[in-house]
Amino acid sequence: MEYTQIKETCLYISNLDTAQYFYGEVLEMPIISRVENRHIFFRCGSSILLCFIPEVTQSETNLPSHFARGKQHIAFEVPAKEYLKTKVEILKKGIVLTHEQEWKRGLQSFYFEDPFGNVLEIVPNGIWD
Repeated sequence: MEYTQIKETCLYISNLDTAQYFYGEVLEMPIISRVENRHIFFRCGSSILLCFIPEVTQSETNLPSHFARGKQHIAFEVPAKEYLKTKVEILKKGIVLTHEQEWKRGLQSFYFEDPFGNVLEIVPNGIWD
């Protein structure tokens, strides 16, 4: 099998308006779909971030049931040359960093939480090369 990418990533949230503000306004991801009391989807580069209300999707009948609880984690990749600029922009928006990590070859990443407690990370491209 030959995979090209992970096209969609899910997070499970408790409030669509809060998700819309945080991911759409603060993190500046365009909204591509919103269904009241169910989900909101965002474009993130060539991928899609799906934010579902788990109480709805765990009893799904048209699609396979899916849900999660607790601190989920995803990392957003930015161009290496934009890494520090992105970090400064995140801090200017009042987001508190929860951890900074140094990886191989001097590459770094930083972590913060969304309003639902999910652990988000910003990484420069090339971190997995």
